[in-house]
Amino acid sequence: MSTPMISAQNVHKSFGDLEVLKGINIEVERGEVACLLGPSGSGKSTFLRCVNHLDKVTGGRLYVDGQLIGYREKDGVLYEVSEKEAAAQRADIGMVFQSFNLFPHRTVLDNIIEAPVHVKKVPVAQAKAHAMELLERVGLAHKKDAYPIQLSGGQQQRVAIARAVAMDPKLMLFDEPTSALDPELVGEVLRVMRDLAADGMTMLVVTHEMGFAREVADKVFFMDSGVVVEQGTPQQVLDNPRHERTKAFLSSLL
Repeated sequence: MSTPMISAQNVHKSFGDLEVLKGINIEVERGEVACLLGPSGSGKSTFLRCVNHLDKVTGGRLYVDGQLIGYREKDGVLYEVSEKEAAAQRADIGMVFQSFNLFPHRTVLDNIIEAPVHVKKVPVAQAKAHAMELLERVGLAHKKDAYPIQLSGGQQQRVAIARAVAMDPKLMLFDEPTSALDPELVGEVLRVMRDLAADGMTMLVVTHEMGFAREVADKVFFMDSGVVVEQGTPQQVLDNPRHERTKAFLSSLL
């Protein structure tokens, strides 16, 4: 058996006295698309942020591609890695947020080449060539010299996806990538995500887009109150949910 791309083993996360994650066990295989569903406050985004150590787990183990994230283990004791080591782990994990987080003072092209040039030390000419390929792919090559403020929300999010992919990550995380968009702009972002999935990119997606989850996901995890209540294929979880909490959540969306 190959090593899972994501393996969460009894992951806990607390903020002070508030326990947000209460023992998450999730596996996502290489090349799979997994969607995290659930009501607001269920811990979905917190778990996503733990996967690349933006939030530090307070219990359990989280592995990406077989590598323990954020910690080193010695004699059964966990020691947090340095920020430099954590940043190196993060460089292999792309993340796309609800808010596009583009640098407002840089052009579209400069936003995309920033990390490859400065983090991975890719030559500028090579980074620009790759960036233009990605912009062609997301349909925005003609906007390479534009600034973020000159783009629609959907265009900014497509640039944000291209920027993440420019680092050649082994895993892509999406935190409700369409929630800040006007409804008519959602489709263009989901199209880019479908293309990534078709290319075999491993993806973990927090989303409320049931159509996308049903069409693209290999696995669906339904979370509520910090636990995974139900998991399975989209057909199992979305069409034939077993748990009352899952049924109630899905019925509230209809």
